Amino acid sequence: MAQEYKIKGLSALDLKSGEKREVEVEGIENGKVLLARLGNTTHAMSSNCTHYGAPLKLGVLTPEGRLTCAWHGACFNVGTGDVEDAPALDPLAKFEVYEKDGAVYIKGEEATIKASRRKPDVQCKAQGPEKVVVIGGGSGTMGAVQALREQGFKGEITIISREPNLPLDRTKLSKALITDKTKIEWRPQDWYDSASIATVFDEVNGVDFQSRSVSTKSGKSFSYTKLILAMGGTPKALPLPGFKDLSNIFLLRIISDAQAIMGAVGEDKGKNVVVIGSSFIGMEVANCLSSNNNVTVVGMESAPLERVMGSEVGKIFQKLISKSGVKFQMGASVESAQPSQSDGSKVGSVLLKDGTSLPADLVIVGVGVTPATGFLQGNPAIQLEKDGSLRTNESFEVEGLSDVYAIGDIATYPYHGPGGNGTLTRIEHWNVAQNSGRCVAASIAKPSVAPKAFIPVFWSALGSQLRYCGNTPNGWDELFLQGQPDEAKFAAFYCKGDTVVAVASMQMDPVMSKSAELMRRGNMPSLSELRKGVNVLEVGLPQEIKI
Repeated sequence: MAQEYKIKGLSALDLKSGEKREVEVEGIENGKVLLARLGNTTHAMSSNCTHYGAPLKLGVLTPEGRLTCAWHGACFNVGTGDVEDAPALDPLAKFEVYEKDGAVYIKGEEATIKASRRKPDVQCKAQGPEKVVVIGGGSGTMGAVQALREQGFKGEITIISREPNLPLDRTKLSKALITDKTKIEWRPQDWYDSASIATVFDEVNGVDFQSRSVSTKSGKSFSYTKLILAMGGTPKALPLPGFKDLSNIFLLRIISDAQAIMGAVGEDKGKNVVVIGSSFIGMEVANCLSSNNNVTVVGMESAPLERVMGSEVGKIFQKLISKSGVKFQMGASVESAQPSQSDGSKVGSVLLKDGTSLPADLVIVGVGVTPATGFLQGNPAIQLEKDGSLRTNESFEVEGLSDVYAIGDIATYPYHGPGGNGTLTRIEHWNVAQNSGRCVAASIAKPSVAPKAFIPVFWSALGSQLRYCGNTPNGWDELFLQGQPDEAKFAAFYCKGDTVVAVASMQMDPVMSKSAELMRRGNMPSLSELRKGVNVLEVGLPQEIKI
């Protein structure tokens, strides 16, 4: 039952409009809430982001009441506490707040105040003719099925996933190589049961778009009225000698891959680990394994992540991870994987084209993914893009098909962020998948609702936390750096002409979150303005959304 609690050290609700303040709750150990004022109304809510617990006092509050977390871009509605953008799943708890006898009080339950969240209302007994089938078990799927129930959809929902687990936080596989699925599954099975969401662990091998049915390898068939394709990506293997035949060579995508890697690492310290690929997956895995092992990263670029971030910023990441003992072979190409002298069935070294031989007890290949659309190859009702993806519109409806959507890694959609101009783009970001799933859910539950604009956001663990927003479908031609790059404290602005199209930051929160909001509103400072000393944290946020 809700009780009255006094706010420590506050005699009046004296916040200015647009101001937010974290306050302590008397009588509750470590109890805190966030106060935020919009116009003449002061709101009281959970103090921490429900994603990874970031203090929301560091976030960005917009004029219409969006509160964006400084860490990973999760966004909440201040008026309701509801989630507006990924990656948070739980909404914020809201509390009644008022003045009384020269003090400020809130009314709420102690457990809710401590939890700093509330559970979404998804309980449902499925009814009616509508049947949504979702193929895939990743971030996009989680965003779609939860949002469907939150927005009042009462029809049947079925998830068909070839992964041996419920939807989980895949970002923790590369960043932490967690092997216990129960620690990173977003929701337990009883959550799906209470929401009347059926979970089927099977592999889809075909879709009949005319009869609206999905078939699986086990011989089952599932009919649908709406179909959401959310299969994600398939890691690329290296078609080089030794990589197909030798053991202890791994890809990383699902929980069993992480389990196999950690099984090969074992309890003994000092394993020789070769990571092939210097993009995000490779760099995160190298950073994760570096504390007790000898790790070498092999990359074709002159600096890690050069294709996305540029060599100047890439070298910052290289320097950071080198401090953990990771070695780098950059500008290098792989020739083959060589067998171990003690066991010819296992890898023993990686041979580079320049003749360098790298000892390897295990090898992890992280050279990108391809859209997991193999079962759609040759389907006469659908046309895949050259990369195997599916072309969609802004609502993620698949071109040429009715009531079929594609989200996440397999979707190529018109990008309208800065510099995008509707360019068809495929983005392999966790947040994009979940946000596109939420967008599709809104289209199904409330067909008259226009698709909601969001700016792509991602993050990475590269010795320090990297934040990134925006996208560069038409490239970038100039990088503007602020801060102290030598200390890995920087904001990097990627520009196409005078337009800032993407922003990356380390140790400069909330630059990324503020930039994402400015991009949504068409108010992001230009390159020339940044050169004149404009600070994005001091730029006002217009209420109108421009993308």
